[in-house]
Amino acid sequence: MNPNIETFIGCEGSYEDSRIVLFGAPFDSTTSFRPGARFGSAAMRHESFGLETYSPYQDRDLSDYDVFDSGDIELCFGSAESALSDIEDRSAQILKDGKFPLLLGGEHLVTLGSVRAVLKKYPDLHIIHFDAHADLRQDYLGAELSHACVLRRCHDLVGDGRIHQFCIRSGDREEFRFANEHTDMHKFNFEGLTEVVETLRASDTPVYFTIDLDCLDCSVFPGTGTPEAGGITFLQLLDAITTVCRANVVAADVNELAPMLDSSGMSTATACKVLRELLLALLNSENK
Repeated sequence: MNPNIETFIGCEGSYEDSRIVLFGAPFDSTTSFRPGARFGSAAMRHESFGLETYSPYQDRDLSDYDVFDSGDIELCFGSAESALSDIEDRSAQILKDGKFPLLLGGEHLVTLGSVRAVLKKYPDLHIIHFDAHADLRQDYLGAELSHACVLRRCHDLVGDGRIHQFCIRSGDREEFRFANEHTDMHKFNFEGLTEVVETLRASDTPVYFTIDLDCLDCSVFPGTGTPEAGGITFLQLLDAITTVCRANVVAADVNELAPMLDSSGMSTATACKVLRELLLALLNSENK
């Protein structure tokens, strides 16, 4: 008899033996449109058993590796700063133990907590950001801690030229003006990604990789709080993930699945597959 502890499929390794540690941050208190992302990480674990551990895209199997799923951390829904502090503490502990933190959101603000921890260990950190939205507002309705501001808060930490944004197709005019001066924004698709990755790889620059799943077209991924038409396909995202993982990725996250907003369950199934492919791409990069 074993305890009834649900993990993401293929992620049943021990903490001691695992290089990658999953943890969930079920927080969506600053969501600007449709809430529900706080249920994303739990839904991904539950629905992952509809997947195989084997990826025919990469010819690799999660069962050949050790990955530890530490479950969701309990967060204060009434305080964004408190939640970010708890996320930072969890990421910091994983990094201190020489392991790779892989965060499952939750809304995109949760990224800030993990970036704070990673930047302390890697002060020359760059960020690669996949998203439909620029997330560069100074504030959203007066709140500077919002998922609409998360990359602006990250910019406050890392400064100019160290945030590389792809697939961006939504934001207010000031966000795009800010990006023109301060970030490396690639609108609509992944044009320029290979060149960015090769430059970062050549200098062995540490990279934080953040994926907002609404970079996918809403015909592919409707189960998200702020869907935007004009996005990418799953196969385009898969190719981009394997490209990024050629760089020195030191931490990552996957965010913004709101499972109840897609009654078909296809968005959750897609999110699970994205996570499987991300895990395998990261694990393969470690063995090179």
